[in-house]
Amino acid sequence: MKKNLLIVGALVALILFADQCIKIYIKTTFAPGEVVPVFGDWFVLDFIENQGMAFGTVFGASMWHKLALSIFRILAISGICYYWYKQAKQGVKREFLIALGLIIAGASGNLIDSMFYDFAFNYDPCMPFNHLEGSGIKSDCGIFGTIETRHTGFLFGNVVDMFKFQAHWPESFPWIGGKEVFPAIWNLADAAITTGVIMVFIRQRNYFPKEKKVKESTDESIEPRTEN
Repeated sequence: MKKNLLIVGALVALILFADQCIKIYIKTTFAPGEVVPVFGDWFVLDFIENQGMAFGTVFGASMWHKLALSIFRILAISGICYYWYKQAKQGVKREFLIALGLIIAGASGNLIDSMFYDFAFNYDPCMPFNHLEGSGIKSDCGIFGTIETRHTGFLFGNVVDMFKFQAHWPESFPWIGGKEVFPAIWNLADAAITTGVIMVFIRQRNYFPKEKKVKESTDESIEPRTEN
């Protein structure tokens, strides 16, 4: 168990470190909405911030929506950590523990943003990422007038996203022709969560093999009869 703890712990720490380094670099060097090609035009860095869940999905305008999401993340991470410990004690396959570790690392990475980024970086209520209609918090944004902005503080920070695929389906495809294959903008933490979930979904039979039922006969062995 100690070896598994060291391996998965090192993986989680590595993902968290890389995720935060990328986010801090993007947040301190990119302008909001700036796009920089990485691999041609099909994979780019596109700096945005989201106030909701993974891949930029929005949860709601009330402070209780964001607080509930952050608290849910804390409870989910705690629950998965406890489950990881129980499974490790039972001696499950290391690959499964790594999959759970990826989910823990990803969820923790995005939670760090919500917990500390409002304190680590200057908050600009007029930045488009911070606009939140229905919040009830109004800020004077000069020529843009009075705009409603999001709640700020511990557990209310935005999550930084930057990776985007810009591949499109061929025009000849029905219904989806010409549309983006994957329009969401994501980060390393999102990728870790997704990878862990896919591993569990695809490999669950390998992680939890079913015991074969063996039918027992009332006779331990059947011997052919011999005639005298």
